[in-house]
Formats: sequence, structure tokens, C-alpha cells
Amino acid sequence: MEVGIGMFGDLAVDQTTGKYKDAGVKIREILQQVKLMDEVGLDVFAMGEHHRPDYAVSSPEMVLSAAASLTKNIKLASGVTVLSSSEPVKVYEDFATLDLISDGRAEIFVGRGSFIESFPLYGYSLEDYEQLFEEKLELLLKINSEENVSWSGKLRAPMNNQTVYPRAKNNGKLPIWRAVGGTPQSVLSAAKLGMPLIVAIIGGMPVQFKSLIDFYKQEYLKAGHQESEMQLAIHSHTFVSDDQSVINGYFHNYKSQMDRIGKSRGWAPYTKMQYDGGKAKDGALFIGNTNEVADKIAYMKELFGITRFIGHMDVGAPENDVMMKSIELFGEKIAPQMR
Repeated sequence: MEVGIGMFGDLAVDQTTGKYKDAGVKIREILQQVKLMDEVGLDVFAMGEHHRPDYAVSSPEMVLSAAASLTKNIKLASGVTVLSSSEPVKVYEDFATLDLISDGRAEIFVGRGSFIESFPLYGYSLEDYEQLFEEKLELLLKINSEENVSWSGKLRAPMNNQTVYPRAKNNGKLPIWRAVGGTPQSVLSAAKLGMPLIVAIIGGMPVQFKSLIDFYKQEYLKAGHQESEMQLAIHSHTFVSDDQSVINGYFHNYKSQMDRIGKSRGWAPYTKMQYDGGKAKDGALFIGNTNEVADKIAYMKELFGITRFIGHMDVGAPENDVMMKSIELFGEKIAPQMR
């Protein structure tokens, strides 16, 4: 059982200027936080990719490379690489380079992402949304597994006996996980390919995802893959404090981010009732004191048989000192219980 932390690099709004806070300051805080994650023995750090004013990081590879120089043991992953609007050759090159810098600690989480800003930004059509991902995933997996690549598709120029350099440490192979939000077709594709699966559970009740995860396990084995090699993770909003006033105060951070995203998606304003319901045992928020969060992750292990839990911990841009304490508790008190 591995335990890690994911971040998107949320930027808070400066109440005096009405503008988002400085992205450079945020990135330097993230690096300080990843250093602490490594020191308290967490297994994985995942950095998200966004192309919006309310997130600081559009290039996870750059932040992860900086983190590699500050850490010794923690695995460094994208969370996620929006593969539909990325170039698979460049993705492999960047993460193979990170793998060499970090002495074999790089991983890639690939997904479609929950935002679409990267498509017009990089000149892609949303009409090709599905086909772009499937073609690029096929190419990335081929690059990852073969020294000399020959490939052709409809939306990218073909490759003819070409090799992508540098090669990653493990005979050129990087761990590549499939990140999904709950679409059965995506889960089926990951199972057939034998890819490790990460399911984002950020709302409702986790038990609602059991049939989907059971479906993955069933199709994974049906495709002929070994049960001993199956890796399964969930990624959920997480925050830890043994001070109840901090947990109560975090509601305002969480609400600000949910309302900011919800405004563009037609969601109703986020309520305290939703927050408290999410924090309950059956809810999808891993927010509370160390015992409450540890018990809830243990329940996920029992419910799904997960091999990894990723706590998404910077939703709503908590202050750096509060984040550092949450990371410390997560690494020193919760992670050892899970293992």
C-alpha cells in the first residue's frame, strides 16, 4: 500500500488586489512541500497540468524536475498529463529525462483532464477529443516499450523505425498509469491494456464506484494480465489537521475553489452541508483529523483493494504553514498505519 499526495497548484485570490496570487511564490512553496513529503516518507507526489489563471502549473515536468533535485526517495508523477493535447514523443522524452535526473523515480499518469483549455491553446479540435487520446496513448505505450518505433495514425504524422531519446532507466520503460473520472469505456481500455488505474473520486460516495472498479478487475484478468501485477489507486480531496478549528476554517478554502469551478459549469454554490456530508465516513472528502482520515483510507483499502492512495491536498490554496502541517501529519501518522 503506497500513500502519496497530489496537487494542482491552486492560486488564491489576493483580497486587496482582486488578482490571483503570484505563481512563482506558489511553485516555490510546492517545492518546499515536496521536500517535506520526501522527509516524512511519503511514497508518491503527483503534479497536475492546467492552463488557467487559477492554477500555477502548466508544465508538471518542470516542477517535478526541480523536485527531483530536492528529494531522494519519493516517486514523481504527473497528475495528470493531458495526453490528448500533448505530443507523445515529447512526453516520453521529458519523463525519461526526469527519470534519469531522479535515478528512476519518474511516473506518468495520463488522462483526458477535466478542463479543455489546452485544446485551443495547442491547436487541437474538440471534435477529435476521443480519437486524439486513443491514438496518442497507443503511440506513447509503443515508445515506452519498443526501442525502434514504427507507427501510423490519422491525426499525427507516422513514425518509421525511429528511436526516442533518452531512454528511461528500466530498459527504457516508465510506469504509465491511466487516470479516469468514472467512464466505463476508459476503465475497459485500461484493463485490456493492463495499465495501472487511478480513479478520481471527488464527489458523492466512494461505494458508488465499486462496480466500476470490480469491472476493471474482471476485465484486467479476462485480458490475460497477472493479478499479482494489478495496481489500483484512488485520488481524492484530502486535508489533515488535529485542530478542529483548522478543519472548520478549511471549508472556506474548499468552497472558494468549488464555487470558482462551479460558476463555469452551472453548479449551485457549495454548502457547509455538502462539506460535512463529504467528511462523513461514507463521503468522498478525506478531510479531518489523523484518525478520521486514516480510518477512511483503510475503508477504501477494504472496499476496493487499492494498492495506492493519492490525497489531493491543495484544493482552495491553504496557506503554506497549514499545508506543511497537513503533509507532516499525513506522512508521519497516517501513512505508517496504512502500510
